[in-house]
Amino acid sequence: MKVLVLGAGVTGLAAAYLLARDGHAVTVLERRGGVALESSHANGGQLSYSYVAPLAGPGVIGKLPGWLLDRDSPVRFRPRLDPAQWAWGARFLAACNAGTADRTTRRLLLLSFLSRDLTRAVIGDEAIECSFRHAGKLVVYSDTLGFEAARRLVDYQRRLGSEQEPLSREGCLMTEPSLAGIAHRLCGGILTRGEDAAECRLFCAGLERAMRGGNLGVTFAFGTEVRQILAVGGRVVGVLTDAGVEEADAVVLAMGAGSTRLLAPLGIRPPLYPLKGYSLTLPIASDEAAPRISVTDFARKVVYARLGRDLRVAGMADLVGYDTRFDLARLDLLVRQAREAFPEAADWRTLRPWAGLRPATPTALPILGPVPGLPNLHLNIGHGALGFTLAMGSARVVADLLAGRAPPIPMDGFAA
Repeated sequence: MKVLVLGAGVTGLAAAYLLARDGHAVTVLERRGGVALESSHANGGQLSYSYVAPLAGPGVIGKLPGWLLDRDSPVRFRPRLDPAQWAWGARFLAACNAGTADRTTRRLLLLSFLSRDLTRAVIGDEAIECSFRHAGKLVVYSDTLGFEAARRLVDYQRRLGSEQEPLSREGCLMTEPSLAGIAHRLCGGILTRGEDAAECRLFCAGLERAMRGGNLGVTFAFGTEVRQILAVGGRVVGVLTDAGVEEADAVVLAMGAGSTRLLAPLGIRPPLYPLKGYSLTLPIASDEAAPRISVTDFARKVVYARLGRDLRVAGMADLVGYDTRFDLARLDLLVRQAREAFPEAADWRTLRPWAGLRPATPTALPILGPVPGLPNLHLNIGHGALGFTLAMGSARVVADLLAGRAPPIPMDGFAA
């Protein structure tokens, strides 16, 4: 079967890889000049298989006034004359309850555990050099209410196969001594030893090399803009690009936040909206002062991951539309927070800043599989901040559904 994969970020490349392994003739179309040049380029670097609880939780509504009024809030909302933004926001608020959050967590854990096994396997099988580390992850808390809520979530997730360990402030410092600079504001943390870290951009480059070599024979069309998905008689027949028409037996859409532009003319409007995030990539100046375990500062929504000789710092969730420009105030905030946490860790003269749009659904569940009424158009979108974490698992689901096989996990909540 000839399959077009639209998008050369981590979700599109993972799908292309497994589809090619299934024997399909795969072509990847990408408007940029190479792989991983947008949302996958410099993400947080954490592979958070157990830490998948959605942003839309039962305690979020009470935090929203403070978040919206505080200029240094980790979440920012800039109202726009955009019905999609307001519709997304309304569905997000509707999802902020314990029942929805628990169901979402249960479903995401199934997908993330599947993805964990596949990601580790492909890194080993294809000898991908991507600064992969079985690093573990420590989420630290600055308020007792947040920490107690996290402890309750640990108990819930333990029943679902996740192994996590609550730590006191002293336990956090013993586990990661480099946290000494913010010890005064820590009240505890959650340690997950089974988490990984890797450089997503290098993982994507490794997948590209694997697909070009061996017997996979995947074709890459970089610098090719997809302008329209062509559907006739209830089936997709190909796509219109700036270079002409590409015919196909099936199409997999994995263009992140840009996917809505192609779906709207087909009358398909998934609940997808971008959450803008920022990152810094800093050369490590002191091995002892930089964290060895991946760290998440829960209150500030900032993550830290050691990637080779670099420290990746990432954060923010800005609901500001499709604007990819740098907001210098947000970058300055990220620098200040990182320097407070790990002041001697990095060379602060070399920031290598990045901004990207995370394609998020209100519940945090990605949208996977065939579109009703267009059975050979498959979606692989809406992974939010978990794109790298969920990429291989989502690819397995999409590849199985496209081949007519039963998916490896229940599709409740994921289906288009």
